[in-house]
Amino acid sequence: MEVVIEIRRQEDAESSPYFQSIKLTLEKENLTVASLLREINADSDIRDIEGKKVSYIGWECSCLQKKCGACAMLVNGKPKLACDTFLRDYERKGRLTLAPLSKFPVIKDLIVDRGILYNNLKDIKNYLEEEAGLTDKNTDTAYEASRCLMCGCCLEVCPNFYVGGNFYGAASFVPAARLLTALGKGGAEELKREYKEHIYKGCGKSLACKDICPAGIDMDKLLSKSNAIAVWKNLFKH
Repeated sequence: MEVVIEIRRQEDAESSPYFQSIKLTLEKENLTVASLLREINADSDIRDIEGKKVSYIGWECSCLQKKCGACAMLVNGKPKLACDTFLRDYERKGRLTLAPLSKFPVIKDLIVDRGILYNNLKDIKNYLEEEAGLTDKNTDTAYEASRCLMCGCCLEVCPNFYVGGNFYGAASFVPAARLLTALGKGGAEELKREYKEHIYKGCGKSLACKDICPAGIDMDKLLSKSNAIAVWKNLFKH
């Protein structure tokens, strides 16, 4: 398999981005994008199509097993996990373009600063101030929400999310759903108020997040449950 890999490079947050193209002949059928990047970085003599030496490509990984979300990037314009994206699926195109997620500040090459995801969770008070137990009614929701990788793929495709905006997206409402269903009607009043302001008011219900989620989380189910607890049931109790 012969393929041209185009990688969007950027030395640091202040420098200008550029694309570097590498032409490779691949013999392994089950090679992933993550494996490819590791092989390129391991070859100190590799050069691009212009004959220039390819410097070490910055990208993140941890588990390489679709569990941590660290390797999220754009593959041919679509947010994917590098460890779960196989080159064989792009064989006919013969060209693969890798770029960092576009809605987050670039640190280097394919590495972005996703700190906003965790800052937003703190902002909506998504933490426990009292004990919360699992019951037969909320176990399924808690399990579903716990599968979130915090990779940011959902925010990349969300038409309503941007860094610094008032809408925090699925990366916030999924963890919030876990706490809201565990605490029920009588708890998490601050979380409910912040949820209404930063999630309920801004969500356009496009559910692009559901289609792109690498973990396959049932977004509409979690959204309807968290909306019911944080908004609708809160209205009816007054």
